[in-house]
Amino acid sequence: MKERKRKKELLILSVLKNAGTPLASSKIARELIALGHEFSERTIRLYLQMMEKDGMTQNSGKRGYQITEKGLHEFDSSNIIEKVGFLSAKIDRMTYQMTFDLNTTSGTVVINVTVVEPGIFAKHIPRVKKVYADGYAMGHLLTFLEPGESLGHISVPEGMIGIGTVCSITLNGVLLKHGIPTTSRFGGLLELQDKKPIRFAEIIMYDGTSIDPLEVFIRSGMTNYIGAIETGNGRIGASFREFPAESRNLVELLAEKLKRVGLGGFLQIGRPGQALFDIPVSEGRVGAIVIGGLNPVSILEETGVRAYSRALAGLVDFSRLFRYEEMENRIKPFL
Repeated sequence: MKERKRKKELLILSVLKNAGTPLASSKIARELIALGHEFSERTIRLYLQMMEKDGMTQNSGKRGYQITEKGLHEFDSSNIIEKVGFLSAKIDRMTYQMTFDLNTTSGTVVINVTVVEPGIFAKHIPRVKKVYADGYAMGHLLTFLEPGESLGHISVPEGMIGIGTVCSITLNGVLLKHGIPTTSRFGGLLELQDKKPIRFAEIIMYDGTSIDPLEVFIRSGMTNYIGAIETGNGRIGASFREFPAESRNLVELLAEKLKRVGLGGFLQIGRPGQALFDIPVSEGRVGAIVIGGLNPVSILEETGVRAYSRALAGLVDFSRLFRYEEMENRIKPFL
């Protein structure tokens, strides 16, 4: 217990040290989550208060907390090496936790959450709808989270709204419940020409990162959804999956069922042992390209809207989801 407490203190001190200026607990929480460490704001506030008593942090009022000389010494003299919480472990955890039953269309699915002002989002709904309509989204469903509502470690602030898009990891959960183990290899940017995918322009392996690859590409300005929906030439988020070759026929059957209930996300399913978009596949395995769950809201960043997005944010009941054509009516109560 003492070691766990010390590790958490060092993570917070690391964020404060790198910032060089006072930070509020909410900002520290976002930075730690981006590094793959799940912290609530309340937990961080408690640690900041304890570290202030120990002289390692100093309360600077509304500006937040800053690290002290003692805190710097404590951090620099520590020999603890913090292991990175790789994204692949979280993918496996969420896959097992979801309860969605394809036959009854009931249970929970994994969603991503983007926090944005409802008025701003409403202005961009036409473009978001086009992403769905052109087939660049994970299915046709989404949900809204109300101000004050929490999901996982995300709380929607007053005056904001949470846009919940279906995460592609939902497909892993469905396949697993039908006895098909799925390996998520990487996330990447899929280049389109004339609305057809031609190659992966960028990839990030899931077992080598603590941040969702699409989050990285969005923040780096590397996507091109506007080009995709306006000319058919662009770069969209997608990921690469593998599953046993013997399950290919069942996967195709499940893919059709998923599409019918609004959860279609398979862009292409390969052949046993054959490369897919120049990505090699092991003997006895089949590769598949899956559409990125954050694609619909990623277009906001390209239009200059700064929105906080979190992949694999949590689980919601399937009954909360609605079709993308309903967005204009569904957002009216928040305006």
